[in-house]
Amino acid sequence: MQAVRRQLGQMLEAAVDALPETYRSVFVLGEVEQLSTIETAECLDLSEEAVKTRLHRSRALLRQDLQRRLEPAATETYAFPGSRCDRVVTGVIERISG
Repeated sequence: MQAVRRQLGQMLEAAVDALPETYRSVFVLGEVEQLSTIETAECLDLSEEAVKTRLHRSRALLRQDLQRRLEPAATETYAFPGSRCDRVVTGVIERISG
């Protein structure tokens, strides 16, 4: 379980690093450093509205990136083993019938 957490943490860190700088700085200050909207705006010399917009967009970009990164793992995890399943069903039916 610890390995999974570490891997997810690395994936999240890579996704944050991949954000454009304008969104990354707002995300890190607001979400990681837990600064308020006003504090973030002051640090970056932006309006509060700009901070809110950039934070919203950064979350959307992160969501898209993480979905893209996690999709292969989800596909493999929930893959349907069709031919194996068919062999098991055939074997069960043969035992029941015979």
